[in-house]
Amino acid sequence: MTRTGGFQDDDFWTEFHDFLFTEQRHTQAEELLDSSPLLSFRPGARVLDLCCGPGVFTVPLAARGFDVTGVDLSPAMLDRARKRSADAGAPITYVQADARSYAPPDGFDVVLNMFTSFGYFEDPADNTEVLRNMHRCLAPGGTLLLDLAGKELLARKVTPPKVVQRGDDLLVQTDTVLDDWARLRSDWVLVRGERVTRASLVWFVYSAMELRRMTEDAGFGRVEVFGGFDGRPYDQEAERLIVRATRTQ
Repeated sequence: MTRTGGFQDDDFWTEFHDFLFTEQRHTQAEELLDSSPLLSFRPGARVLDLCCGPGVFTVPLAARGFDVTGVDLSPAMLDRARKRSADAGAPITYVQADARSYAPPDGFDVVLNMFTSFGYFEDPADNTEVLRNMHRCLAPGGTLLLDLAGKELLARKVTPPKVVQRGDDLLVQTDTVLDDWARLRSDWVLVRGERVTRASLVWFVYSAMELRRMTEDAGFGRVEVFGGFDGRPYDQEAERLIVRATRTQ
């Protein structure tokens, strides 16, 4: 049995990659870019995909003519993103950097943070610093789009263990609420033949109200909350918690 060290450990991203980043997820990103009013940016916009992973959004954005930079802390994920970019013939700048401190030479028009890539630092002040850095990364008038599973959504989805099978591989995921709903822990067990890999992720979860306040405190002006990429309200029918915020100065 082996154990990975969580989201800051490249072994985690390598071992669980096929479950985290399926081809279906890549296809979904393409479809969202074609259909979502929240992902409609001006032609040629400078886009930062912060915590870009293997290029799920980075590559199709570049293929659509945007000036894209992908930033991630994981060398393994960046290697996969670069290969996917090369295969697609999509020119992209990739940077290995910490989301708390990455400082671009010029401001971006758009900062994206997709698929619940926020809240994973152990110190909540570090998560707040990520938001402040997103503000710094934007040019005046630029837009942040932050996509995650909100606390309200997770409350109706934390169930008995989830079992996912891909080919002969089996993944069992068990979620546990911590600290009066401040954090969530996911324990993962991956079975590949006789090999068993375990991993645990702990992250802070946020309600819409909490995330709105944090975004405003980070310096953003206009802050809007949506319940899906189609721009629906964040209510009982919501599918995601999406925050769109503008750097006004």
